[in-house]
Amino acid sequence: MKGFQLVFSTLQSRKHPNGELISRWLMKTAETLEIKGVTLLNAAQGVGRDGKLHSSSFFELADEPVEVIMNVDEAECEKLFALLSEEKLGIFYTKTAIEFGTI
Repeated sequence: MKGFQLVFSTLQSRKHPNGELISRWLMKTAETLEIKGVTLLNAAQGVGRDGKLHSSSFFELADEPVEVIMNVDEAECEKLFALLSEEKLGIFYTKTAIEFGTI
C-alpha cells in the first residue's frame, strides 16, 4: 500500500487548548480516525525549531522531546490534516511518501 509516514515532533509538556498533552491528543485523534500503526517515542535530546536544546533530565522531564509517528494512506492523511488545520495547533511535522504493508 502506498501512503505517507507522518512524524509530529513536540515537547512532553506541550498541551492542547483542552488541557490534554499534545502527544496524547494526537494518539486519541488517530484512534478516532481509525488510523492504525501509531507510535509514540520519547527522545533524550533534540534541538527544536526555536534553535534551543531540549532534553529530558533528572530534574525536568517536561522539556523532553516526543514524536508521534503514523503510517497512513492518502485518505487518512487528508482527514487528519483537515482536522489539524481546524485546530491551528502549530505542530511541526514531516511527511514522507512510503510503501507499507505486512508480509
